[in-house]
Amino acid sequence: MSALPDHAWKILTGEQKDKLLAEGIFHGAQVDLADGYIHLSAEPQVAGTLDKHFAEQSGLWLARVDLTRLGASVRWELSRGDALFPHIYAPLPLSAVTALGPLQRAADGTITYPV
Repeated sequence: MSALPDHAWKILTGEQKDKLLAEGIFHGAQVDLADGYIHLSAEPQVAGTLDKHFAEQSGLWLARVDLTRLGASVRWELSRGDALFPHIYAPLPLSAVTALGPLQRAADGTITYPV
């Protein structure tokens, strides 16, 4: 990844998605709260994140997050495989979510992203 993208993806359970929509803000999943930031994935990283952290889970949702709306709370940090991953050091407001839809993944692993 040479230039950092202006958006990233948050994988949510159905319950987390419902809470985001109801409250207008997402404070993070259990792992996010434990680590002190909200984990996101750039588009090329989503499949790996799904495979590593969400295997065998159903009812997942993808939220497209506009990182430009989050200012200095976004940090790109080394993580899995020494790749840069976007992390948010603040709650995620619904106003930064520009697309939201159920996870759609084909048998070959291809992901259809919500628009």
